[in-house]
Amino acid sequence: MQDPTNRSDRDAGHIEVKNTTCYMCACRCGIRVTLRDGEVRYIQGNPQHPLNHGVICAKGASGIMKQYSPARLTKPLRRKPDSERGSSEFEEISWDEAFSILEKRLAKLRAEDPKKFALFTGRDQMQALTGMFAKQFGTPNYGAHGGLCSVNMAAGLIYTMGGSFWEFGGPDLERAKLFVMFGTAEDHHSNPMKIELSKFKRNGGRFISINPVRTGYSAIADKWIPIKPGTDAALLLALIHELIKQGLYDRDFLVRYTNSPELVNIDTNSTEEGMFVRFEVPPEEGCFDPQNKLWWDRELNKPISTHTEGVDPYILGEFKLEDGTPVKTAFQLLKERVDEYTPDWAAEITGIPADAIRRLAYEMGITARDHKIELPIPWTDCWDKEHESVTGNPIAFHAMRGLAAHSNGFHTIRALGILMSLLGTIDSPGGYRHRPPFPRPIPPCAKPPKGPEAVQPGQPLDGMPLGWPADPEDLFVDEEGKPVRLDKAFSWEYPLSVHGLMHNAITNAWRGDPYPIDTLMIFMANMAWNSSMNTTQVRQMLTDKDKKGEYKIPFIVVADAYQSEMVAFADLVLPDTTYLERHDVMSMLDRPISEYDGPVDSVRIPILSPKGECKPFQEVLIELGSRLQLPVFVNEDGSRKYKDYPDFVTNFQATSGIGFLAGWRGKDGKKFMRGEPNPRQWEMYAQNNSVYHYKLPKSYQYMRNWNKGYLYWARHHGLIRYAEPILIHIYSEVLQKFRLAAQGKSDGRQPPDHLRDRVETYFDPLPFYYEPLESQLVDTKLYPLNALTQRPMAMYHSWDSQNAWLRQIHTYNHLFVNPKLGIANGFKDGDWVWVESHLSRVRCICSFSEAVEPGTVWTWNAIGKAAGAWGLSPKANESQQGFLLNHLISEELPSHQHGEHLSNSDPVTGQAAWYDLRVRVYKASADDPAQTSPQFDAMKPLPGMEHNKKKWQAYVAGLFRPK
Repeated sequence: MQDPTNRSDRDAGHIEVKNTTCYMCACRCGIRVTLRDGEVRYIQGNPQHPLNHGVICAKGASGIMKQYSPARLTKPLRRKPDSERGSSEFEEISWDEAFSILEKRLAKLRAEDPKKFALFTGRDQMQALTGMFAKQFGTPNYGAHGGLCSVNMAAGLIYTMGGSFWEFGGPDLERAKLFVMFGTAEDHHSNPMKIELSKFKRNGGRFISINPVRTGYSAIADKWIPIKPGTDAALLLALIHELIKQGLYDRDFLVRYTNSPELVNIDTNSTEEGMFVRFEVPPEEGCFDPQNKLWWDRELNKPISTHTEGVDPYILGEFKLEDGTPVKTAFQLLKERVDEYTPDWAAEITGIPADAIRRLAYEMGITARDHKIELPIPWTDCWDKEHESVTGNPIAFHAMRGLAAHSNGFHTIRALGILMSLLGTIDSPGGYRHRPPFPRPIPPCAKPPKGPEAVQPGQPLDGMPLGWPADPEDLFVDEEGKPVRLDKAFSWEYPLSVHGLMHNAITNAWRGDPYPIDTLMIFMANMAWNSSMNTTQVRQMLTDKDKKGEYKIPFIVVADAYQSEMVAFADLVLPDTTYLERHDVMSMLDRPISEYDGPVDSVRIPILSPKGECKPFQEVLIELGSRLQLPVFVNEDGSRKYKDYPDFVTNFQATSGIGFLAGWRGKDGKKFMRGEPNPRQWEMYAQNNSVYHYKLPKSYQYMRNWNKGYLYWARHHGLIRYAEPILIHIYSEVLQKFRLAAQGKSDGRQPPDHLRDRVETYFDPLPFYYEPLESQLVDTKLYPLNALTQRPMAMYHSWDSQNAWLRQIHTYNHLFVNPKLGIANGFKDGDWVWVESHLSRVRCICSFSEAVEPGTVWTWNAIGKAAGAWGLSPKANESQQGFLLNHLISEELPSHQHGEHLSNSDPVTGQAAWYDLRVRVYKASADDPAQTSPQFDAMKPLPGMEHNKKKWQAYVAGLFRPK
């Protein structure tokens, strides 16, 4: 640190160092912010933080430029009377006026029809609060960014093994010997992943990357296997085929910890076809996996209760019960499913040679079988068997959006979970490991509302805005099977849409399908440019009017810290703070930063005062909740319950004693996870690097799906409701229940006739490969290329690509193509080209790269900007040379037998299928301008924005210190 007594030093002055949590991406590293005379001078990693151990990336270090961005919004704004949306004509108003407008409008909606208010949030980290606000208001129309991002990853693995990658779990690279990564861009768990990968490589680990593009992490892989986008399921199923064929699966693991040996009714005439055979049915299923199924005992040659001591069941086979019912083991059904998925079959689809697939399967199987790890950690399983040690098969996997953002992504990720299970790598040393609060039951207990009766004027929503359906009775539909939510989540169109369909909120609201809304509130989501699927169409929808001349979406509220493209379309703008100006929580109720060894949560504590009249969105919700008399936010007499957001975090707690923060609970701060409020809780976080880390006993740190000690601990601390084993669902009975409904074989809710075939097809209890829906419905001979967009390591969503320091790394983006494509189509490296889909086209600059699969083109996401947006010059590179593939992505699929306006999404979860884009590329004409297309009218600066850029630019160069 510089000597503050050295007055010749230009940085001399009052020096302070404060700790908080980064928000330059979703990694949430611990940071130390150095201030001089109250101004941020630089940002470093916090070496005492358990997540990043002092490591910081370009994004984190550049947070100073986010703080001093000329795009900062500093005042509440109202669209000027008689001005048009999108014109950026605003006038300043006070917060009192803004709250008065919102209170009057929202109070009327809540009293008359709460569902006419919709709240959708982007890449925020406060979904426990925003979801609570929506529930208390009574609207079903709430969702977050997950449906656009990686809901298939969450749902596909949680419905399979009770946990997933990202915040929920990850690869144990400390002990792994082989690491296989699928479709992961550089932004996910960036610093911890880089730390662990470097150690893994130094320790002699072998790293295989399977990805259409070789960038970021993949650049240091020992082997890069290029794969055609959207075909990963074919590869995974072929690998499963080979492991079963060669006998390279962990039979003991499958028998004890999965439903592989459980007996499935295969009587095609039975209403129980495809269901497990039970010896009794407990009163509640769907929130835990009751141990009421049957195995077929090898010695007695008859069915017997699962996990009976001393029983060795068949894992393969077909049998008959005493009543003549034919049954097969779940694993037998899996084997039969993958019999046709040979490496030769997969080679034609994936572009990976069949021999390479065989070698990969063999390497996986041998690593798992012959290189076992044993740790001297005793533990007890759920069936009271004592284990003297924990053993692991040291092959680890990681995957994210590359597998998720396809319309076949759910079954792809189910296949990945099953592959990992066959290798015996779940929550064990060297494999996949859970992070608390996972594992959860399959499916987790939270359920969405059951029907329109859950939405009542003046009342909270009867159910959770987002949940985990266990069967058709958990869908949020009316008596005719029509959706109740604006985005059609939890409907027969997208039954397991556990994060909602944010990407269809504007489209459906514009069309009035399933009904029109009145007020749309958007927080931290640039849906007019980068967060929606198709930019041009969404911008038109936001300004479209009905026959009376009224906007089809009557009132739009945008809360953001910056002048994003979305702000131009707002009727009311609420200026948010930056992460250095507010209190925030990374809560166990939401998206914590837990480690494998135990729960971790963290906070943000303000480093600076809010700029101008900025107000944290959390404070906005607390204020609105109090004004609207939402039950959680007021006392019984209607008086305000919480002074502000920090007070809310401190004093809110559920009846179980669980609050937003797990650390230093109780009046004396000596309790954890649950306990009465501690008035000094924020202070105690501040004294401890803004983070709380509870380390589980070592005997609780592994095999947590079946670890009796851990499960009882988790139940006691409110992480789960039942201390029951969480068997891995090789075969998914949850999916089969939906299929039986579609087949008309079950009582209760039935899908509409036009969706029966769709539900029956895609709710297969075993994973299967199908071509992405867009490829099935467009002319792939005319559009032969796959087009991908991924986030650069140096930027995170559109908010970072206006950062002065990060702009020096990427000021515009290219379309990266394999040289073979350019040679075949007559264009050269650096040429301007057109990229065309069945919907539209964009003009951009191409760059040749050998690090891309020949049938794929790709670019960095979120760099392209509308002219004048984000405080940039209308002639800035981002708007003149930068571009978005979003202009080419269709909001909805072409009309087909299942409907006219079905979302271009996964039919199981509603995951936006923006990686399914098919295009053709050809050279631009010499007469075309050297400028990206399409272009739009330049955005105007907004009231309250800083316009004196000369001094600001001097400050960036280190030549000027603002006063």
